[in-house]
Amino acid sequence: MTILAYDLGASSGRALLGRLNNGKIEVEELHRFPNDPVQVGDRLQWDILRLLHELKQGLLKAKHRGIKLDSIAIDSWAVDFGLIGSNGELLGNPYHYRDHHTDGVMEEVALELTASRIFEKTGIQFLPFNTIYQLAALKKADSPLLRDAKHFLMIPDLLRYFLTGEMFNEFSNATTTQLYNPISGSWDESLIRAIGISPDLFGTVVKPGARVGSLRQSVCEELGIQSVPVYAAAEHDTGSAVAAVPALDRSFAYLSCGTWSLMGTEVQEPVINELAQQLNFTNEGGAYGTYRLLKNIMGLWILQECRRSWERAGISYTFPELVKLANDAKPFAAFIDPDDPLFLHPGDMPARVAEYCLRTGQTPPADTGAIVRCILESLALKYRFVLELTEKLSGHTFSGLHMVGGGIQNTLLCKWTANAIGKPVWAGPVEGSAIGNMIVQWIASGKLADIWEARKVIRESFPVEVYEPEQHEAWEKAYVAFKEKTGIA
Repeated sequence: MTILAYDLGASSGRALLGRLNNGKIEVEELHRFPNDPVQVGDRLQWDILRLLHELKQGLLKAKHRGIKLDSIAIDSWAVDFGLIGSNGELLGNPYHYRDHHTDGVMEEVALELTASRIFEKTGIQFLPFNTIYQLAALKKADSPLLRDAKHFLMIPDLLRYFLTGEMFNEFSNATTTQLYNPISGSWDESLIRAIGISPDLFGTVVKPGARVGSLRQSVCEELGIQSVPVYAAAEHDTGSAVAAVPALDRSFAYLSCGTWSLMGTEVQEPVINELAQQLNFTNEGGAYGTYRLLKNIMGLWILQECRRSWERAGISYTFPELVKLANDAKPFAAFIDPDDPLFLHPGDMPARVAEYCLRTGQTPPADTGAIVRCILESLALKYRFVLELTEKLSGHTFSGLHMVGGGIQNTLLCKWTANAIGKPVWAGPVEGSAIGNMIVQWIASGKLADIWEARKVIRESFPVEVYEPEQHEAWEKAYVAFKEKTGIA
């Protein structure tokens, strides 16, 4: 049985083949492509039709190799969406969550509706790019998109619609909008109306594992292929990544590490209380009746954007080169809070690191290696801070941290994370989101019994690198300095 998982990240996308042979998962990359946003005037948008084209290229590559696919599923980043008009066509390119059109909107909406009411109804972390604030921004701007819209579809929903002709909203992504009520198990119509949007835009919410159609006839004719069943994975890529955590214990802490870092634990019921709101944690839907109690951390975006800035200046570095420069730089020379709003939008990130250090009374990093070291050490120390909050909120003490995702290829970050938290880090698998996507397809088709059998198979199929903590005293002192310089508490 061969299945296809499309895993779309904020900077690239992949089509990966999955095979389940003799109790082991085999993953093969079939197609990889860039996912670059496009600046059009003042707007930053996703090139959604290019993404559709790349999905089709994956299907064509499978065809040319004579591979018969048994099913397909898609996962991607959260919060962004497209609007469909009465004629069934997309109304405009979806905005990128880093676009400036939401600037200040979260504060306005939270003041008008009250933050406590929003959190009580949704259990979702307050982030300025959440879907609720994107829609409120469109309403405030009197966008013609809203006037003509008939259907709201998040990015995987939209791409599935293009491929199947069927419209569904998937659960794990729907919860990230800050418009879904996990207690009622449905869209919260009172919040939707409160921001001036019609609840009629929002459709049926399906759970991971639901069959949501087959490749439509026009796609099959265009590509010269047979129709294939399409399933809903846990379509928020973090939901898929957490499904793929090869944990042995039912209580575990995870870090999905990539452009964004998402740290938390898996719970059976959302944790919606005053402490969760105070700590700005989120309760996002997961696979098979679970919720992801977690906190967003800016992640490797800061380093990725630094690299782009250096490339624009004519200096190209590979990520391994940057890691080596960081390893050779002086330790604990300066710290940043990765979640400072200064680092949210695209731009000259090395200059912003320097600006942050000057603002907080620190000497800015003097060269490339020092900048990279500052970013990676600060991420590792922020991970410790959020892990401690996760333990406080969940009431569990974790023996170590599972790290999954592309970021674990940065072995220095894994090592420093173990040092920072003073506990082992278990790193793997790299393609966590895609593997989580695959196991939902196999469970849906009856090839795997449940998520715990799937996690056992994942652990037996992929190596897990163990990083033991070192240099305890130095990292303890660094943690005190990090909190002092950044002002987090």
